[in-house]
Amino acid sequence: MAGVTDTIFRQLCKEQGADVMVTEFVSAEGIFRRNERTLEYLEFIEAERPLGVQLFGGDPEHLGEAARMVGEWKQPDFIDLNFGCPVNKVVSKNGGSSLLRDCPLLERVARAVVKGAAPLPVTAKIRIGWCEETINATTTARILEDCGVQAIAVHGRTKEQGYSGRANWDVIAEVAAATRLPVVGNGDIASAADAVQSMKCGVRGLMIGRAAMSTPWIFREIKHYVSTGEILAPPPLETQWAFIIRHCRWRVEVEGSELHAMQSMRTRLMAYSRGMPEAKQLRFRFAHVASIAEMEDIAAENTARAAAEAVTV
Repeated sequence: MAGVTDTIFRQLCKEQGADVMVTEFVSAEGIFRRNERTLEYLEFIEAERPLGVQLFGGDPEHLGEAARMVGEWKQPDFIDLNFGCPVNKVVSKNGGSSLLRDCPLLERVARAVVKGAAPLPVTAKIRIGWCEETINATTTARILEDCGVQAIAVHGRTKEQGYSGRANWDVIAEVAAATRLPVVGNGDIASAADAVQSMKCGVRGLMIGRAAMSTPWIFREIKHYVSTGEILAPPPLETQWAFIIRHCRWRVEVEGSELHAMQSMRTRLMAYSRGMPEAKQLRFRFAHVASIAEMEDIAAENTARAAAEAVTV
């Protein structure tokens, strides 16, 4: 979720019903060395709470000190350790899911961060293992519990899977049964029905990432289903477009440059296009969009064509 879950997007998801926020993952080395660009990722506002700052890295001493510094500077509600990222440039630096194949180092990192973050609680996100032959999520969870970590999120894929194939919720259920800690399940939750089914494996909560990129209202839909048993219809197309354009305007306001802001929004717009009418054409136009006015024109044309097609049918 790097480059996605910035303060603007977190606030939008909060409005849609998300309960707990986590920052983009932040390099512990960058914090330790007081890198200005890295420190920007720590910014949040009070309305986002409860919020955790997510750290990654492979040096226990530096991670522990980074956790202490973040707690002192920003006072988040918790520190989250990323042991799940499968991206090679992170793994190659001994971060993310790399530590799933080095449990002694993972343990040293967790203990250092729990100590450095105190009195803030520490949580962790893991994958079920490095590869299919080395699935070790229950072992990893017990280690983290022994280190003082207070909750664990489990993504139901291995590092080698990346985001391909299906998430293994059977292993997530095994982790939930093997530890006294609250376990949060993650992977392939794309609808309210998916969420309710996933909760049956014994987890205490759900973490939603990629689905929120295209349908941030999934949080509201899940809560509605849990409380009423009814499937809530997606927002009307006009409402979806109003949400997207609001996101764009907010980004322009924060960055100050409309062109730069819209360029930075292009990848985000690609995600929003999933499931929308004429998605392929939208993606082509999003790749070149440079202003709010263009976005408003695209929205008006897309909404009008969708309405015309509905009348024809």
